[in-house]
Amino acid sequence: MTEVIKPKMMDYHRHILVCIGDRCTENGEGQALYDELKEKLKASSLDKGDLRVKKTRATCFGTCKSGPLICIQPDGVWYYDVTSEKLDRIIEQHLIQGEPVAEYIYHQT
Repeated sequence: MTEVIKPKMMDYHRHILVCIGDRCTENGEGQALYDELKEKLKASSLDKGDLRVKKTRATCFGTCKSGPLICIQPDGVWYYDVTSEKLDRIIEQHLIQGEPVAEYIYHQT
């Protein structure tokens, strides 16, 4: 019998999911935003330490309008029409200061 090896994951404070699905955006804007995210998190020192943010691509959130869409967990905050500039503000205000950017939210649990 083959032994199952339990995966390991580094600790993180928040998890940001970026929808890269075709129905959110027509020209790959979600993937482009995800690609930018690594450098933006690193520049903000959110790639390590107590405020470390894990990033993940998702293929569909089931709310296919006004993408790119991102979701920040465990806060239950969903943002729409996220551009590079809006992402900068979300990183600074939400991920660093802990205050969601109300005017970009389309759903919050």
